Amino acid sequence: MTETPTEAVTFNKDIKPLFRESDRTAMKGAFDLWSYDDVRAHADAIASHLRDGSMPCDGAWPFERVALFNRWLADGAPA
Repeated sequence: MTETPTEAVTFNKDIKPLFRESDRTAMKGAFDLWSYDDVRAHADAIASHLRDGSMPCDGAWPFERVALFNRWLADGAPA
């Protein structure tokens, strides 16, 4: 059986759309969730907060979204 390659997870296509305008506004004092450079620079901390459910502040993401963010990070966080 041949494994089908999975499509690459990228910031612009997959990760940025996960963050709502309200998430961006809430974090704007620290960094911009719609900026690849900012999210990449803070990716480990963001991932930690996503995993423990403390981000976003109005309720934890479903497992699938957290897994997608973690996959993006594990794949080298492509733009």
